[in-house]
Amino acid sequence: MNFNDTEQQAEFRAKCSTWLKDNAQPKTSARNDKRYGKADQKEFLKSAREWQKKKFDAGWAMLHWPKIYGGLEASPIERIIWGQEEAKFDVPWGVYEIGLGMAGPVMMQYATEEQKQRYLPPMAAGEEIWCQLFSEPSAGSDVAGLRSRAVQDGSDWIINGQKVWTSGAHFCDYGIIVVRHDPDVDKHAGMTFFFVDMKSLGIDIKPIKQITGGSSFNEVYFNDVRIPDKQRLGAVGDGWRVAITTLMNERLAVGDANGADAKEAFKWAQKQDDHGQPLIRNRAVRESIADWYCQASGLKNTKLRTMSALSRGDTPGPEASITKVVSANKLQAVGNFGIDSLDMAGMLKTDDSDVHSFHDAWLGAAGLRIAGGTDEILKNIIAERVLGLPQDPRADKGVAFKDIPSGK
Repeated sequence: MNFNDTEQQAEFRAKCSTWLKDNAQPKTSARNDKRYGKADQKEFLKSAREWQKKKFDAGWAMLHWPKIYGGLEASPIERIIWGQEEAKFDVPWGVYEIGLGMAGPVMMQYATEEQKQRYLPPMAAGEEIWCQLFSEPSAGSDVAGLRSRAVQDGSDWIINGQKVWTSGAHFCDYGIIVVRHDPDVDKHAGMTFFFVDMKSLGIDIKPIKQITGGSSFNEVYFNDVRIPDKQRLGAVGDGWRVAITTLMNERLAVGDANGADAKEAFKWAQKQDDHGQPLIRNRAVRESIADWYCQASGLKNTKLRTMSALSRGDTPGPEASITKVVSANKLQAVGNFGIDSLDMAGMLKTDDSDVHSFHDAWLGAAGLRIAGGTDEILKNIIAERVLGLPQDPRADKGVAFKDIPSGK
């Protein structure tokens, strides 16, 4: 592994940093209130649109996209460098990541040229926001178990069903969706993929109130929603292959679980009282902080390994799953530590930004351990595709979807 920037990469990093310093404020703590769900929705969306448009006009919005669609045709390593530098600044995020990180790459691969010209530039400029409609009440970790149905009617498809945990659906313009068109074949073979106008007649969106106080994701109901066949991505029955393209991009788009870390826990333990002496004097506390520091270092080096692969022109493999499964659990543990250190007072809201960061970590991390692939799914990917262990047995393999036993 080569952890150092080349001369060209260092020059690009300096260029990124200079532009960001001229256009944004540096981040002052692990807590970032410019994340969707932490501010007034109307004002937040306005600031997010303005930031995305500012980046687009300056050429920083989608570095790796072709120029014809609003990108710079930058290298993968330059995309990573920009992300590292932008993460140092207090800028709005949480609105465009799904569209640009998942919907965009799928459109790039499967849409017609006319569709790419129509939808990708407005997506990159922040003029249109996209969401992902995959999970269902009976199909979360097992996306291939989805039950939303598509029936072809001439040049249209009629969609009925329910999606859930759809981030941003209530303010999105378009969404990508996978549905079942044929229950008489294997569950992975009977799905088809589309993109849909979220303002279509028959779509009913209901935000879900979260324990964090926000409502960033939703239930979405489809009642006889018509989707033109021209909005199909991939062949009929090819939905699983298209969905996998999306999910592999999701591993990079979701990435780290950001928030309070070992550094914040260490600073907190130095000043927090523990029966008349600093909490850092407690041996168990020091051991926990040391564990989190080691995990953070391991994640840093894992990401550096990915960067080295990108700099060589290689494609990162399934080891990218390690990042989220470790970072989300670490975030939850750090949040739990901060709250526990306050005893019963830990449950109270306060103006103390440090306490806020622990609350945010503990309340939000549970959801992050599900979003973008549950812990269990990611551990299976690591076990099977990184360590080469045998696959889990599948009782539904080769069975028509309609014949798979269900709870009904």
